[in-house]
Amino acid sequence: MVRSAWDSLASHKLRSGLTTLGVVFGVAAVIGMASIGEGAKREALKQIQIMGASNILIDYTGVPKQQNKEPEKSKNPKGLTIADADGLRNILTEASFVVPQRMQQLTARSSTEESSLNIVATTPEYFNIQNLTFHDGRSFTWLDERDSRLVCVLGGGANRELFPLESGIGEKIKIEGEIFNVVGIIENQMVGSEIEGFQVRDRNRDVYIPLVAAMKRFPPTFGESHLHRITVQILNVEDLPAYASVIERNLERRHAGEDDFEVIVPEELLRQHQQTQSIFNIVMGTIASISLLVGGIGIMNIMLASVLERTTEIGVRRALGAKQRDIAQQFLIEATLLSLFGGLVGVIIGVLLASGISMFAEWETAVSWWSIFLAVGVSAAVGIGFGFLPARRAAMLDPIVALRSD
Repeated sequence: MVRSAWDSLASHKLRSGLTTLGVVFGVAAVIGMASIGEGAKREALKQIQIMGASNILIDYTGVPKQQNKEPEKSKNPKGLTIADADGLRNILTEASFVVPQRMQQLTARSSTEESSLNIVATTPEYFNIQNLTFHDGRSFTWLDERDSRLVCVLGGGANRELFPLESGIGEKIKIEGEIFNVVGIIENQMVGSEIEGFQVRDRNRDVYIPLVAAMKRFPPTFGESHLHRITVQILNVEDLPAYASVIERNLERRHAGEDDFEVIVPEELLRQHQQTQSIFNIVMGTIASISLLVGGIGIMNIMLASVLERTTEIGVRRALGAKQRDIAQQFLIEATLLSLFGGLVGVIIGVLLASGISMFAEWETAVSWWSIFLAVGVSAAVGIGFGFLPARRAAMLDPIVALRSD
């Protein structure tokens, strides 16, 4: 019966092909939409992993957040200080780590190369909270921090720029006239991007040095914030919002109400991203559903016309002993084959569409197996659903009336 249905469709190739276009476009839209959504989800998870899902970030902003007009610059803005980090460490006894960070763009030189790199002055716990893996060497220690030793750890990209043909372990680099010994090299990390308006920087070009050494060798200028970020790690992710509120109130008191910092919870950024992505999926899913609906109506329309064209054929088959169920199955299989064929073509176009979006729009896309199965399953359901009425009408034809139709 399947072979007979296929032969019937093949005898009208152009009509069958045009009939499936609605399903083709609908399925392609489903695959494309799902690939963009899956790619965005994976990108968001990568960025949250970079920031640390169990971390709370306190960033220095330097500008009040809740004023619409440009504020007057203070002669001596407080900013974030090491005392702020120590105060948080004292009140947040449940926190795993409280890690201060000072970031500067400075020129670093090796014996042969020179490059402007991100100098991150911090404490040894930084490598733990950021889940950094060492390619070679070690991190600096609390002894290095206590004694203000001039040691540094290079990111993978920084190592390539300063030592393009070899490992920098044991070598020396000069940062603003100060000579640092390279004790470790970090493995390459995922390149940062932007999520919900929050910029995640590229950590591969970082050079990490002890915070105490940096404060002595590269002291902040008058009015400059001592720190640019404080990271607090809380093991229980569910408690992050509560701790964020405690941190914000504490820093507001310490800063005498000056709103020069921002508390960021990466987990909340992820939730906001997922909400935005859900809205996007609903809109794109609605568009794809309309395309599938149009395709299903087209299939039903063509199958109804086919019933009228083949009235005599139906009468002959009934006269030769075919049952109503056989006639219904014949037309139902034809409608299902049309939609399945359109679904398979749509999957191919959808995969190519996802690749094109990734290549030309530079969006990360990912075609998942569930989206392919969903698209093919929906296309089959469209064929069965919209093929039922024509199949039933063909099955209900009176064989005598059908034979007289010519």
